[in-house]
Amino acid sequence: MQASVRLLTKRRFLPLFVTQLLGAFNDNLFKNAMVLFVVYSVYNDARAETWFSAIATGVFILPFFLLSALSGQLADQRDKARIIRFVKAAEIVIMSVGAVGLAMAWMGVAIHVVAIPLMLLALFAMGIHSTFFGPIKYAILPQHLREEEVLGGTGLVEAGTYIAILAGTILAGLIAVEVAAGVVIGTAIIGYLAGRQVPTAPPLGQCDPLDYHFIRASITLVRGTMHVPRLYLAIVSISFFWTIGAVLFIQFPPLVKNVLTADKAVASLFLAIFSIGIAIGSVAINRLLQGSVSAKYAPASVIGMGLFLLGFHFVCANWQGAANGQLLSLSDFLGHPHALGITGTLLGVATFGGMFVVPLYAFLTTTVEKCEAARTIAANNIVNSGAMVVGSLIAIGLTILGMTPVNQLILVAAMCPISAWLASRLHKACNDGECGPTITS
Repeated sequence: MQASVRLLTKRRFLPLFVTQLLGAFNDNLFKNAMVLFVVYSVYNDARAETWFSAIATGVFILPFFLLSALSGQLADQRDKARIIRFVKAAEIVIMSVGAVGLAMAWMGVAIHVVAIPLMLLALFAMGIHSTFFGPIKYAILPQHLREEEVLGGTGLVEAGTYIAILAGTILAGLIAVEVAAGVVIGTAIIGYLAGRQVPTAPPLGQCDPLDYHFIRASITLVRGTMHVPRLYLAIVSISFFWTIGAVLFIQFPPLVKNVLTADKAVASLFLAIFSIGIAIGSVAINRLLQGSVSAKYAPASVIGMGLFLLGFHFVCANWQGAANGQLLSLSDFLGHPHALGITGTLLGVATFGGMFVVPLYAFLTTTVEKCEAARTIAANNIVNSGAMVVGSLIAIGLTILGMTPVNQLILVAAMCPISAWLASRLHKACNDGECGPTITS
């Protein structure tokens, strides 16, 4: 662990870490400021609130599905540091547009006609930004770090990401929407300056020419990656995790408002607890594996996640909310007799989730040739985003059918044994000697 933390003193790691941290912070500050404002200040219907939360999630995810193949090719065939500088400059423009939408919503000017569409447009553009940055943040690590540092570096990136998500999420629930508009622009500027310090990372090896036909490129990329059994198992396992995460994130705001009868600060607390848990799990699994990249603990981790999900369901189902349409403040919520149970089970869900997913990301970048790491991550992002879209549609469909957010948690927990089975197959494949680098194109 100390060896991993020492990476924060190295220029070959720190600027990338800070750039990723600020990007994740900005994504979540903007998205949650928007969603919480709309859920708590615009709509007053549980179904409409779930729909908007799902739409916001889908809008952000869609670019990953459409453009990950192109982003992965670019990251493998161009200087990764140069791409970082370009996308971070674009973030300043995107956040300026989003800030206008937030400001208009605050002033009550054309909320439905202009402000909300403008915010969703900025969210979509941030999805494009993250699509092109995503493969780089993992693929650049094996290029700048020694082999024994990659898992630790991946863990730090994941932990830092979720700490940033935590900070952005909490801040979104505490500050006024007009203040958030200014903060997202300032953060984008600082992120651009940090990105300029990332050391050069030129392409490695011989890679195929760029294919700008993104649909054909996506099909080719996924087909060229998923035929490798170990990559298939890792990607599908991660995708199940993010399907679970998508349903949870969509349901948190309406669940907190309508089931737990609590205000938006509590909704932010839930998202923050989830982020803390992922960060804890990221660090814990690195310590357990002692720097090796392995799916050894993945099956047990996802089973633990499922058990805590059932506990979370049980506490929510027995929650006694406020009467007469009142909403519990953060202090009132924390004073509730079941508050410890609900926060503890949620923390358990996230911690075991972090322990499950972090080694699998490190696995994707260390078991392929370095010149194909970004495209492997891109293929993973395509499948993951498709799974998250499916999760969003499941949440919308079940809501239309009348299933409450609380009961949807049971369905989410039922997906965990499937992930455990896939992870156990992956671990067995590695034990059988099938985890060496392989060209996947």
